[in-house]
Amino acid sequence: MVSWLVQRRLAQTSARLRSLRSELSQIDEQLDVVADEADSQAIRALVSETPGATFEANDARKHADAMRKHRQHVVDSIRDLEARQDELLDKMNAGR
Repeated sequence: MVSWLVQRRLAQTSARLRSLRSELSQIDEQLDVVADEADSQAIRALVSETPGATFEANDARKHADAMRKHRQHVVDSIRDLEARQDELLDKMNAGR
């Protein structure tokens, strides 16, 4: 018989994976918009050559970089949870 603790941890891990995958999907959509805006701001800064446009371009780039960093964190978390899920499934199979 499989330990109820392993089943519980597996259920928690699965729920967290679903949540992170949903979050990743939202981040990808937002990142597309933010990265496009950063590119547009960079072009405007080059064309206008004003300090304000340069500031806005740098701010948009920093925001896009922060989104990329957060996305990578979520991807890493998903990878770690998938590995944990595999370990729990192995324990579950070994207990049968």
